[in-house]
Amino acid sequence: MEQSVEKKYNKWIVVLSVAIPLVVALLFGVNLRKLGYDVEPLSFLPPIYATINGITAILLVVAVLAIKNGKRALHERLIKLAIACSVAFLGMYVAYHMTSDSTKFGGEGLVKYLYYFILITHILLSIVIIPFVLVTYVRAISKSFERHKKIAKITFPLWLYVAVTGVIVYLMISPYYAH
Repeated sequence: MEQSVEKKYNKWIVVLSVAIPLVVALLFGVNLRKLGYDVEPLSFLPPIYATINGITAILLVVAVLAIKNGKRALHERLIKLAIACSVAFLGMYVAYHMTSDSTKFGGEGLVKYLYYFILITHILLSIVIIPFVLVTYVRAISKSFERHKKIAKITFPLWLYVAVTGVIVYLMISPYYAH
């Protein structure tokens, strides 16, 4: 039974794992103001979506602690909330970039290389994490808990890295936002 539930979701996992990064990349390149639309820049969003990334990181850590303490229902609720936060982040991130000009990082020297290393690994792993989160979630809802635990040991640190580095990227670039 576990395998049939997973099989049912596999095509959706593939579709979402490809579609989400493609749609985000496409929308990232669309600036509504440059296309002539009279929209206000959503410049208030970066601290909000950075905070949501921070909340996601906290939720992930608390969810792991919950499951280690045998609190499966709490673990499940926290993970669902972490997924919702990640989706909310993505929506706000795209909305901000569709209405605002990109901000150039102004740091120099070693800090510039550190920033770009963190940014690039954050972006790449934010793409990689999508199928991991989806597969991990599907294995849980299909009650394939041993297989869920195996992949969760990979998913958790990757997702946590993406959430934490999202906050770090914001903190590093925020001094350069136009005010």
